[in-house]
Amino acid sequence: MKAESIYTQHPPREGLTVSTAERFYAETAVTHFSLGKGTDISPERYERPVLYFGQGGEGSFLIGDDHTEVKVCMGDLLVTEPGNLCGSKTDNGFVYTEVMPGKEIMMNTLVKSGEVFKLKDLLGYEKGSIVNMDIASNDGMKFVVMAFDEGTGLSPHRAPGDALVFALEGKAVIGCQLPTP
Repeated sequence: MKAESIYTQHPPREGLTVSTAERFYAETAVTHFSLGKGTDISPERYERPVLYFGQGGEGSFLIGDDHTEVKVCMGDLLVTEPGNLCGSKTDNGFVYTEVMPGKEIMMNTLVKSGEVFKLKDLLGYEKGSIVNMDIASNDGMKFVVMAFDEGTGLSPHRAPGDALVFALEGKAVIGCQLPTP
């Protein structure tokens, strides 16, 4: 089965903003937002840092009381500070994923709030190796970027929490076994 992109699953629709919550077991809220051409989402404040991951198209986040405009495209990551006002808008259509931890998180010191990062540029490939970087984590979630050299892979294992996987480039085979209720 070929996986669809978040952008393909939730394409921008003329004049609409659509939010779709993922159903996970952990306290972390994951929501996909699809903004149609010329739409916006009013700024709000959250008690925790929020991670925004561009899935397709282009949009802007309006951050702080002065509404500083920060552009985000596919593959970009933006992290906002707790208590900071943040909204979004687009001129031509934009899809992004919002990751909102339910409790305090530890952030990698290389990732600065209010700055936009290309996730694929945060780490490189190493011959015959898997390279990874924890971006944000707490007891219930971990946001990790991984680079797999050709021919490498993880052995089957169980993780203590939910997993949300975005392929930034290349091809991979991913298998999973859902927990039994």
